Amino acid sequence: MAALAFSTKSFAPRQPLVAWGQKAHSKRVAPITKAGKYDDELLETATNMTKPGKGILAMDESNATCGSRLEGVGVENNEENRRRYRELLITTPNLGEHIGGAILFEETLYQSCADGTTFVDALKAQGIYPGIKVDKGLKPLANTNESWCQGLDGLADRAAEYYKQGARFCKWRSVVSIPDGPSRVAVTDCAYGLARYAAICQNAGLVPIVEPEILLDGDHDIDTTFEVASWVWAETFKYLADNNVSFERMLLKPSMVGPGADCPKRSTPEEVADYTLRMLKSRVPPATAGIMFLSGGLSELDSTLYLNAMNQSPNPWHVSFSYARALQNTVLKTWAGDDEKKDEAQAILARRTQENGLAQLGKFVAGDVSASESESTYQKNYVY
Repeated sequence: MAALAFSTKSFAPRQPLVAWGQKAHSKRVAPITKAGKYDDELLETATNMTKPGKGILAMDESNATCGSRLEGVGVENNEENRRRYRELLITTPNLGEHIGGAILFEETLYQSCADGTTFVDALKAQGIYPGIKVDKGLKPLANTNESWCQGLDGLADRAAEYYKQGARFCKWRSVVSIPDGPSRVAVTDCAYGLARYAAICQNAGLVPIVEPEILLDGDHDIDTTFEVASWVWAETFKYLADNNVSFERMLLKPSMVGPGADCPKRSTPEEVADYTLRMLKSRVPPATAGIMFLSGGLSELDSTLYLNAMNQSPNPWHVSFSYARALQNTVLKTWAGDDEKKDEAQAILARRTQENGLAQLGKFVAGDVSASESESTYQKNYVY
């Protein structure tokens, strides 16, 4: 495939190089980073969330997006119904066996179960760390067809309050669109915003999940995705390093490297695993605490198969999952607002987390699956 126009510029040095034997005008000394107040706790949190066989339950959809899901199964979108559904998720028996953390929306962080137990305490009782989505969503990026993620204003204060409420990790999602760009300004904004967020939240005691999502939108092939992701991941880790973010105390939540949703040539799990692992090895420092993949519209089955394929060969990371739709799609359809179906829905969630826990160990073997588990969960221009 011919190289994309931006690829060479993406990695051009930002500072003029000094020739061998030539003296620089001034001596540049890297700043000494002081130990942070929360360093020990951050490391403990990241370590416990990335134990073998564990991943993350992403249940941080905005009220509007969660509401559209509920309405899709005939349930009215109101706070009580959102609370009921989220309680079903976090009170699933033995959820903590394969879930190390649950990402919550701000509303959810302050909600309680019907018996008065706070959601935070219900999660802790299962050995699950409560997390919080801290970005403020996507907005149009001026003079482009792309988006940028807002939320840095006031983040330090909000993060401190979330910590007091019991959150111990957090998430920020920024996106890059291949058919709408990607422009240098969009990629730079994505990478720099993620780095500033991560630095702020580590200083507030929250382990940051860094999520540079390459959207599935488009008919591009897997090689195009690989090239764009190379650029985005390189920029992201460059800015993370510039901002003195501790890799041992953060998690990366990337997209898997695959073709666009409308590409006529589909990839096998083995091909996706090969491309994605090559990307990780070329871009991600081994010190990074965990790689928690998003499903990004993949079917429940495919997301598990792809993860399992990636864990068939040794790598220096905890390669795992941070799924929303890929864990909950069939759960929500089964429950559909009927509490008599709660036990059945929770059993499905328990099985899906177990299957992905096995995939994290490279030990998943697919059996019979329902039509729901085989269908794509892709949505074009997904906002979250």
